[in-house]
Amino acid sequence: MKLAQFSALFFLLLLLPSLSYAIEATNHEFFMDCDNNDNYHVGKSDVDLLEFPLNLEYLEAEFFLWAAFGRGLDSFSPDLAAGGPPPIGAKIAKLSPLIKDVIAQFGFQEVGHLRAIKKTVAGFPRPLLNLSAESFGTIMNDAFGHTLEPPFNPYANDINFLLASYVVPYVGLTGYVGANPKLQSPTAKKLAAGLLGVESGQDAVLRTLLYQRAIEKVEPYGIPVAEFTSRISKLRNKLGHRGLKDEGLIVKPKEGAEGKIKGNVLAGDKHSLAYDRTPEEILRIVYGTGKENKPGGFFPKGGDGRIAKSHLGKIKKSEG
Repeated sequence: MKLAQFSALFFLLLLLPSLSYAIEATNHEFFMDCDNNDNYHVGKSDVDLLEFPLNLEYLEAEFFLWAAFGRGLDSFSPDLAAGGPPPIGAKIAKLSPLIKDVIAQFGFQEVGHLRAIKKTVAGFPRPLLNLSAESFGTIMNDAFGHTLEPPFNPYANDINFLLASYVVPYVGLTGYVGANPKLQSPTAKKLAAGLLGVESGQDAVLRTLLYQRAIEKVEPYGIPVAEFTSRISKLRNKLGHRGLKDEGLIVKPKEGAEGKIKGNVLAGDKHSLAYDRTPEEILRIVYGTGKENKPGGFFPKGGDGRIAKSHLGKIKKSEG
């Protein structure tokens, strides 16, 4: 080997440890960047599916925070509200210490959900929400097929608030179940699984608290709690237009777990697996109109995000 070749080889060998260290450091920095920017691994279809549930997370966060504290995101986390309009009619509820504590926990959990989603995708500001007693009263009237007198007030007491809460988290839960198989990236799947876990827990807590009171009469209507849950579930099935995906606290034994029991503290299909819903089904339910392109209910001006807006665009074209 010539002297010049030997010198070059020797010099290269000396450099190898430094090059290896530099490559390792670069890789570490790259993957750290990916960890700090979760949307690096999230494709467009995943972005749409992760942004959509922000509509429900905003709804739940405001409803629970206002009920427990008499104030919402603008007070606790204005950065997450991002300048969106304040909710209509939200107010503090007359709750016992135990229920207030549970609902306060739910409220802060929803703040965490909003933060987690908006850390992963760009998201959007809080949409206009109608959390007024009248909004919930309309749902109950629709559920029973006639006007309740006096009008149902979700903020009046424990029972009323728990029944009003029964309306909300379960819809989001079914949405995460429906989105899960459509997600592509590990980042999106992990986030959805984490959100689903806590939303399912919230629904289980609410259903358990109501199940303990299943035969109690909701005053002044004289209607059992279990009947309220059955009516609300039937209404959601009707609005969703996709068959049975919702069940009250007490069902016919053949509809219970393994077709052998009428108690139904957790809703599930014939194999006791969670039901799924598409974004379109969810919009039909939370709008209260049975149509994904006709806003109303909790969202007077409709939801936000590409999926919700795509349906709002259809109604605008048809009106034009």
